Amino acid sequence: MKSFFLTVFAAGMVLLASAQAKRPISPSDVYRLQQPSSPKVSPDGKWVVYDLSSVDSAKDKSSTDLWMVSWDGKEQVQLTFDPGSEGNAHFSPDGKYISFIATRGDDKQSQLYLLDRRGGEAKKLTNIKGEIDDYDWSPNGQQLLLSIKDLNYADTSATKIRKPYVIDRYQFKKDYQGYLDSTATHLYVYTLATKKLDTLTRGIYNETQAVFSPDGNRIAFVSNRTEMPDKNDNTDIFVMEAKAGAVPMQLTKWAGEDMHPVWSPDGKLIAYSQSSSDETFTMYGQTQLALVPAAGGEVRILSAQIDRPVKNFRWSSDGKQIAALMQDDREGQVVAFDAASGKMTRLVTGEKSFNTLETNKAKNGWVTVMSTPITPGEIYAIEGTQQRKLTNVQDSFLAPLALPKVEGFRSKSKDGTIVGGILYRPANTAANTKLPLVIFIHGGPVDQDEYEFDMTRLVYASAGYAVAAVNYRGSSGRGVAYTKAIYSDWGNKEVMDVLGAADYLIASGVVDGNRMGLAGWSYGGITTNYTIATDQRFKAAVSGAGSSLQLSMYGSDQYISQYEKELGYPWKNTEKWLALSYPFLKADRIKTPTLFMASQNDFNVPVIGAEQMYQALKTLGVPTELIIYPGQNHGIVVPSYLVDRYKRHIAWFDKYLK
Repeated sequence: MKSFFLTVFAAGMVLLASAQAKRPISPSDVYRLQQPSSPKVSPDGKWVVYDLSSVDSAKDKSSTDLWMVSWDGKEQVQLTFDPGSEGNAHFSPDGKYISFIATRGDDKQSQLYLLDRRGGEAKKLTNIKGEIDDYDWSPNGQQLLLSIKDLNYADTSATKIRKPYVIDRYQFKKDYQGYLDSTATHLYVYTLATKKLDTLTRGIYNETQAVFSPDGNRIAFVSNRTEMPDKNDNTDIFVMEAKAGAVPMQLTKWAGEDMHPVWSPDGKLIAYSQSSSDETFTMYGQTQLALVPAAGGEVRILSAQIDRPVKNFRWSSDGKQIAALMQDDREGQVVAFDAASGKMTRLVTGEKSFNTLETNKAKNGWVTVMSTPITPGEIYAIEGTQQRKLTNVQDSFLAPLALPKVEGFRSKSKDGTIVGGILYRPANTAANTKLPLVIFIHGGPVDQDEYEFDMTRLVYASAGYAVAAVNYRGSSGRGVAYTKAIYSDWGNKEVMDVLGAADYLIASGVVDGNRMGLAGWSYGGITTNYTIATDQRFKAAVSGAGSSLQLSMYGSDQYISQYEKELGYPWKNTEKWLALSYPFLKADRIKTPTLFMASQNDFNVPVIGAEQMYQALKTLGVPTELIIYPGQNHGIVVPSYLVDRYKRHIAWFDKYLK
């Protein structure tokens, strides 16, 4: 008996030592995190190919390789080892090959490669001068449908200096694309046997998201063919024969966005995403599941009654159901719609998040990438209402970590609105401990904070803070009215909701009301500016990729169609523009020490937005700094910059909140 108790005691001490050895997640864990994405299922249903991105800390960049996992999850195979990146992988219709897009060797543009699943090196299929945006296999495996962007103006061959931009478009700039000229994306068919490239579409319009019909005779694609495409968000679904010279037939005529066509297995119907908004700028709408006969006819909106955004539509193998991802008050759910009646069934729900969905036609199931608040993304199979993990990519990442506690909460704003939020607290926080608070505000604004693995908030919570995510009005997942509540009224209701969350957390005894901070990126940075200009309780703030003098954004960012629809012309509706610019025009109200951040090449929210606020606070004597990340667009991708951003947030909050 004595020996038994000694054994139990020893085992308990080992477990305790193991638990004590775990450490908080830190900014440098960026270098260890791998991210699986874009799973595709083999025709026989036995394998899933996916992208796996990882960080090369020596080169300070991310790279992506292709992997395969068996449907039972028992076998893992790495397919590519190139130091660059491969992506957009597809199985050939016979399942013998895997195609992907990559830039290798002396490639000046990304090209299409083909890998024999039996082994060997991948072979380059194409040598195209333009940029391949996307592609699709013909059902017989003999052709590839390519979406190719016209070759941009080349550098002068002798000097390598780019020719001047010649622009006469209404919208002349866009993040990641830069200044916009007259180039367009068109459709081509590439025949594997002859290596011949046939042109299907020409002209001034873009054709994207193109897919073959199940019989391979037709193509569905998306295009904006209005008189002035730059002045609206309209896109429609078109169908044409899969041959040169064919005339496209327009299937949809909604003034908003019709996108992402997916053929039914019998080729008679096309499921697609339709925005609920028909305005020239459709951001405040939400995506709905629509059906239209492939031969033309009446459109049916299957998801109209649920008042929630749905996306990533995929038909079941028998054509009776259409699965989708749905946002619903902090949850990302997998649902299915009956194709005949429109009745919706929730397949997988709970405190988790899904970011892609594909059909396993042979196994009558689905494959997805799922994460939870304490587990980064993994590949999962969904069979009926059951989910089954296929990969264990994150085991080594999670092994040394003691992650924060995560729980949902609901707060009430001063006008009575109920707002959903998510709270992160450091691991092993003692009961009744009042913590300094950081409200980290999501961007968009039309997006939602979900029960997903959120590296940013986990890192800040592990640094000793209670961190709150707040789905303020303007967020998605709560219906169209909730999303559109901030239309033409920025800096009002969303600020009210942020303050309501702070009040709730103070009253609940979770946080110290004298040590509160704010942060956010994009619209989160904009809302941070609005909030510190409204309420002086916050002792520190970090505003990333934000703006305040909205009048100066006209013509300097990419949202020209939104501004003119939502706010009106600045020279005609000047008072509205000035009212929404109150953080800058009333900067003398701000007493919060604020760190401003921006990306040098950002055309989404240009660097001028941070520069103006930094200059204003510097002039007023409010503690401030300005950090600009070189060569980055709206989303920062250089790993060391991501680590730097985390560290600067923590240092700024430590200085003023601890």
